[in-house]
Amino acid sequence: MLNLLSLLLLTTLPLLAGCEQKDSLAQIMDSGRLTVVSRNSPTTWYVDKNGPTGFEYALASRFAAQLGVELVLEPAFSLEDIFIQLDRGDAHVAAAGLALTEEGGSRYPHSEPYYHLLPQVIYVAGTYRPRRLEDLADMSIVVLAGSSHSRYLQHLQDNGYPQLSWTEVPEVDSMDLLERLNQGTAELAIVSSNEFEVQQRLYPRLKVAFDLGARQDMVWYLSPERDNTRLLEAINAFLEEQREKGELDALREEHFGHSRIISRIGSHTFTRNMRRTLPQWEKLIRKVASEYQMDWHLLAAIAYQESHWNPRAESPTGVRGMMMLTLPTAKEMNVRDRTDPGQSLRGGARYFKQIKRRLPDDIYEPDRTYLALAAYNIGRGHLEDARVLTQRRGGDPHLWSDVMEALPLLQNSKYYRTVKRGYARGKEAVSYVQNIRHYRGILEWQDIAKNQPLPPVKPEQYLPAALGGANLRAL
Repeated sequence: MLNLLSLLLLTTLPLLAGCEQKDSLAQIMDSGRLTVVSRNSPTTWYVDKNGPTGFEYALASRFAAQLGVELVLEPAFSLEDIFIQLDRGDAHVAAAGLALTEEGGSRYPHSEPYYHLLPQVIYVAGTYRPRRLEDLADMSIVVLAGSSHSRYLQHLQDNGYPQLSWTEVPEVDSMDLLERLNQGTAELAIVSSNEFEVQQRLYPRLKVAFDLGARQDMVWYLSPERDNTRLLEAINAFLEEQREKGELDALREEHFGHSRIISRIGSHTFTRNMRRTLPQWEKLIRKVASEYQMDWHLLAAIAYQESHWNPRAESPTGVRGMMMLTLPTAKEMNVRDRTDPGQSLRGGARYFKQIKRRLPDDIYEPDRTYLALAAYNIGRGHLEDARVLTQRRGGDPHLWSDVMEALPLLQNSKYYRTVKRGYARGKEAVSYVQNIRHYRGILEWQDIAKNQPLPPVKPEQYLPAALGGANLRAL
């Protein structure tokens, strides 16, 4: 059965072929390339060890695949740059976590909303917390230049709040704003809720003071320099299909779902240990991860969840070492000394890989990793019981998001009496997996923050000041 997008393409492309001046969709299909401009940030698009990733990248990739064309992603280093590229016709679409504003909506064609966000006032825990607009007067506020937040502050200043003042930061990623708060060079930042929810893991001292204004719709913007009528219809049909299939929710869970689990105190403890303890073990963790073809961030996150990177950790039940192996598991994995960090890491990595291999072949990533982590914690048998319960309840036993809802039922006699292995601490298994996802994300994004590409240097920066450029000694 044809989906909405396929039907649209079949009915419009013959018409496009006869047009003298082709519109955007025809140009894309002829060239075989969909050009998308996006922000380089953890919530939109970035490059990790496996290549490009991120929520917006994943969504744009699916749309390009539907069209049967190559996705070409162009980076923007400021919000203004996104719209400059659209104005020049350098990109067909801006997929960059952008809010629909009155100004933007009137000037640029845009998709139907596919996500929602709230502007939020962020402050440092332990300092003065503003609770309403009046409290923002005379406080130092930072906001991204050219953002809907800066325009809203201007609106407030012009309409009853003249004491408001703020600094516009010419960056593309709100991480820079949060960093300024963390370092004490600003008191408040205005950040979108989805961006703060994800990045708070790196800044556990920061909290939401209050929501600033109403909920905003997130949309894709299109170039005003092209005839986008049919392209816009194709995008909206694609987004509606993704929504109806539950794919939009699945993408949000994959990229953002693990950000809501850990308390602020837990995140603060982890980031402190990441700076103080991890450097002692990072080289060894990387080495073992390479030996077992694992992501070192994942292995480090498991080790932290198990022992806080303490090779001599021991529980009342007798599990020991950095990976907290039981004595039977240690023997099975040929670990003679569980307190030896190298042996413990290798034994834990070997055991995790073994569990992962034994899962059904039709469980795919990233769910395969999450389900293997649950089995590492609760046992393969109890995981299978949870998958049985998932299927009984109409869920998909191949998806972590569905199995995660069934695992806590193993603590309810109404359910655990109906499965093979009975009672299990299912809630702990859920927390275990989500914690590891959270810790892994912090480690990955710490690397992303270190390795983010710099914006291109303008030629005039290399000229002496007398010729209109920057002073060379300032470079």
